[in-house]
Amino acid sequence: MKIALYSGTYVRDKDGAVKSIYQLVASFRKNGHEVAVWSPDVSSGDDHDGLRVYRMPSVPIPLYPDYKLGFFTDETRLQLESFAPDMVHISTPDIIGRAFLLHARKKNIPVASAFHTDFPSYFSYYRLGFAVKQAWKYLTWFYNNCDVVLAPNEGVRSKLAGYAIHNIEIWSRGVDRELFHPLRRSEKLRAAWNAAGRSVIVYAGRFVLYKDIDVVMRVYDRFMEGQYADRVRFVMIGSGPEEEAMRRRMPEAIFTGYLTGEELPEAYASGDIFLFPSTTEAFCNVALEALASGLPVVVSDVGGCRDIADRSRGGVVAPQGRVCDFYARCVELLDDSLIYREMRACGLAYAETQSWSSVNGFVIGRYQELVERSKSRSEDGVLRVAEG
Repeated sequence: MKIALYSGTYVRDKDGAVKSIYQLVASFRKNGHEVAVWSPDVSSGDDHDGLRVYRMPSVPIPLYPDYKLGFFTDETRLQLESFAPDMVHISTPDIIGRAFLLHARKKNIPVASAFHTDFPSYFSYYRLGFAVKQAWKYLTWFYNNCDVVLAPNEGVRSKLAGYAIHNIEIWSRGVDRELFHPLRRSEKLRAAWNAAGRSVIVYAGRFVLYKDIDVVMRVYDRFMEGQYADRVRFVMIGSGPEEEAMRRRMPEAIFTGYLTGEELPEAYASGDIFLFPSTTEAFCNVALEALASGLPVVVSDVGGCRDIADRSRGGVVAPQGRVCDFYARCVELLDDSLIYREMRACGLAYAETQSWSSVNGFVIGRYQELVERSKSRSEDGVLRVAEG
């Protein structure tokens, strides 16, 4: 197969969605399929291992300058026509994604889209709740014009179905067990964090409002004001527009910055508990990475993180936004070593079953079915014309 893939960003390790996309592209290529990628946000220092990656013209997104709004141009259309894909995969349903969808429909090319990010859920954090209805109206039109819509779990499938979206199938997410592993724990790094004799509570992700970072900061306050102040160290992995405010609010916390390569799994494995209260996750790659690194997770009862905690039995959930409950769940893990060890073991066992080759194999097989069906229809159409 020849697969044309569009993604709003194609910068290695930038977020959970693009990690999944990189892994999907790698699986396509490993299985002998040809891929070309289009994106307005591309790693400048990455040669992409010989993969064709087309950078599209773009401007920064207002309120979210780390991500870009791109444009589908005549050059893009010519690139697509020259590549002549058998299948189009759209990871971001923005204005470029719409153009890719319309191009595929016009050319009778099978098209799939993956639901990576619950964008409408972000609006209320920026006082744009009035736009949620229109956003879902557009997304319903978009996804219903795809041959298949890939949801990361049953919770997202149910949510999409609730908006009358059809053709939904499950594409879960995997984790690289060679990269994320408890053996990467580093006492040297813990010493640099001044964490000797302390339990390290880790957060990893964007420092943005819609990740519910206010809950993290308020849980930090509870710890610093109580009897556990000298027993814990907060380590904040990531970056984002709220970082300055977080540093002011969390003066005793360690801010590592944005980590990539082996630095990220080393930081995970050098922690003890993973705290991630976000309610806007479709899947929650970071929770799976934490489990694979040996950290029980404390997550919200709303969103994709709960699915991982429930399925793995490697963590606990707290009611969304309830700081006292998130604090209590963390304290329980600190105080009960038996429960901690049991959850750690369950999380590690679950992570062992979540290989990328397994979850991506489903997508490859499904796309091959769609391409074969499309070719069969085209051949039937040609035959009917010839007979007529």
